[in-house]
Amino acid sequence: MRLVVGNVSVITAGIGEDRSGLVVISVVSLSAEPPKVIACVNRSSSTWPVIERYRHFGINSLGPQHQHLAERFSGFGGIKGKDRYEGAEWVTLKTGAALLSDAVAAFDCSLDEMIDRGTHSIIIGSVEAVRTHDSGQALIYWRGGYRPLNVE
Repeated sequence: MRLVVGNVSVITAGIGEDRSGLVVISVVSLSAEPPKVIACVNRSSSTWPVIERYRHFGINSLGPQHQHLAERFSGFGGIKGKDRYEGAEWVTLKTGAALLSDAVAAFDCSLDEMIDRGTHSIIIGSVEAVRTHDSGQALIYWRGGYRPLNVE
């Protein structure tokens, strides 16, 4: 799986002091009409129960300038929960999920369904609002590391 290239996204969930988030490389468009997305979240993560409790989540597609944020949300240094949000500017649109203000693309989603398979749940969400900031760059994960992808 280290040879499969993935776009780095931060999944956010919760409100105020009761929020968490994690990095995923498994966000996929499920449907254009109505707009729906899927992502895979480990059920042992601290974010999984927050998604289940609040029934919403944000998907924040990152650019190379967000690598430090990807590391925070990956849990580097033992950073957990609401502390992962420090050092970045966040906004909310419709559901209350936090969206990174300068994310390449941010999707505000209401939770439709969680399907358990193995250690993970496939979360299916209806896209309620979208915010974009296309800088011509993306952050990808490949061969065990974060790497920039630039449009030339």
